[in-house]
Amino acid sequence: MKEEVLGHLVAVITIIIWGATYVSTKFLLAYLNPIEILFYRFLLAYLVLLLIYPKFKKLTNIKEEFLFLGAGFTGGMLFFLIENIALKYTTAANVGLLVSISPILTALMAYYFIGVEKLSKKFLLGSILAIVGVFLVIFNGEFNLQLNIFGDVLALLAAIVWACYSIILRKIGKTHNYLYVTRKTFFYGLVTLLPILYIYGTEFKIEKLLSYSVLPNILYLSLGASLLGFIMWNIAINRLGVVKASTYIYLVPFITIVIARIILNEKLSHFSLLGGVLILMGLYITEYGFNKIRIPNNLKNKAFREKL
Repeated sequence: MKEEVLGHLVAVITIIIWGATYVSTKFLLAYLNPIEILFYRFLLAYLVLLLIYPKFKKLTNIKEEFLFLGAGFTGGMLFFLIENIALKYTTAANVGLLVSISPILTALMAYYFIGVEKLSKKFLLGSILAIVGVFLVIFNGEFNLQLNIFGDVLALLAAIVWACYSIILRKIGKTHNYLYVTRKTFFYGLVTLLPILYIYGTEFKIEKLLSYSVLPNILYLSLGASLLGFIMWNIAINRLGVVKASTYIYLVPFITIVIARIILNEKLSHFSLLGGVLILMGLYITEYGFNKIRIPNNLKNKAFREKL
């Protein structure tokens, strides 16, 4: 029970950290391109992890090494790359909405491919309610859903990629130290990112990185969102299971608008607040269903009620 409580706590903290990344990235895009941001955040996180946990293990299991490669490729590089490209071809609202269905995709993949966690009615009902909440948060009362086939397909693909990453973590997370798993994920994320850097012909200038506008946000994205966030997400998945942990992703859009309201003074409408309430209700239902509050047995007894 204590492990499950810790898992829920860690998942909430992780989602709060990740919810703020959109605000931080918004600052950085004025100075760096998306590929540079991705490279700097993972490189710095990897180097710090190398200092914290410098142990290397002899390669003994090729299959396991491919799982690490898959984790780095999907969660460390491909998800963020596809998401950024999708934003060029469709609206941010469409991307946010489509990516937010990753918990359901994760649950379906966990059920059909590794068969460790069964789907339940309360999970499906709670997820539907949470997605309605996400819709209200993202569109903020202005229901202008534009169909942009290529960008929307990419956003959906990003959700599938994140689901794949979560499944891979579920398979390798319990066999190694969390720091080791996260470090290897970042390593392979960087390795698979190198060809993209070459194709884009990205030039790195240290003076841009050390700018007072850039450095604090890069440090947050690398040490907070990447290093700490990925370690804690690994812990959450192993404590709660991949399905339960993934449902917290529904909270990301709401956390983002709350932080944007505080830092950027952006509008927080009644639709967004209602959406946040629906998301929380959906999360509650996925965990407890509708039967958490039970009528005490003595109140069910007719003779007892008549005495009242």
